[in-house]
Amino acid sequence: MIALRRHIISVCCCLLLLFCAHAQNPDTGSIFSQPVVMDTFVVHSGFDINAFIRRVRNDTTFYKSFRSMHLVPYKADNDIVIFGRRRQDTIAGEHSITRQYRSSRCRITRFLERKERGNYRKRNGDLNYYTSELYASLFFSSDSVCNENDVVAGSLVQQDGSAIEVSKYRLKQLIFNPGARIHGIPFVADRASIFDPEEAEKYDFHVSLKDYNGEPCYIFRITPKKGFEKKVIYNDLTTWFRKRDYAILARDYSLSYRTLVYDFDVSMNIRTSVIGNKIFPTYIAYDGNWHIFTKKRERAHFTALITY
Repeated sequence: MIALRRHIISVCCCLLLLFCAHAQNPDTGSIFSQPVVMDTFVVHSGFDINAFIRRVRNDTTFYKSFRSMHLVPYKADNDIVIFGRRRQDTIAGEHSITRQYRSSRCRITRFLERKERGNYRKRNGDLNYYTSELYASLFFSSDSVCNENDVVAGSLVQQDGSAIEVSKYRLKQLIFNPGARIHGIPFVADRASIFDPEEAEKYDFHVSLKDYNGEPCYIFRITPKKGFEKKVIYNDLTTWFRKRDYAILARDYSLSYRTLVYDFDVSMNIRTSVIGNKIFPTYIAYDGNWHIFTKKRERAHFTALITY
């Protein structure tokens, strides 16, 4: 049951992201058989939907933007709230301002401000909530980490390690490569593969053309077909692809699923900015409610505002 808990929460804590290698789906077919609704501007642009779907499945730009964070100094305003039975009841939380320092090819995180409230920690000082534990593991580096780069190549290979490392591995698959199978989580692995024919037929696919921060973007949105809302895990997946090079500039996720042994309902919003010739995440928001049989339900919200 503990192992199951670790696996499920790695999906539910979609908040937390970043920092490992990227999983890429191989191109298993050149033709996407599901109909795609395109607005007039997209149709007139001579849009190639099959080439676009291949780009979506094999994208590395989103993951690269997070890896690039490791190579520059930045300041982050972090706020995490743990709710009780009602959303207006805050039982724990932490607000912090952190700065990442870079020196001699190494990075380290320092807290400039930090304020905890409620039962955020156990009596022994350990974090009391798994959302908080995974969040800290992803965002805060109390020891120096050296000799990193933002080169993204190859496939994600799961390394042996702690339950937290396994959770991070599965989480990154979900965030950076939606559509990949997530093995090790009961009832979810196949349903996550939204571009495979047996899952794709449960969704509607839409492409429109709009600006994001002054950049023309293809907006690719995936939503469940009527009647399949409770048979899929993605309620909404919307991605902004920069038109000139298909780099991802923003992405919204909404996922939920219910079984006899666990349920989750989470959403996440990620925004980026172009600084120099690179893309960096500047805003991350997560809202999640998950529960596993025999364990206490965990409801959490967090935001991270990042400046470079």
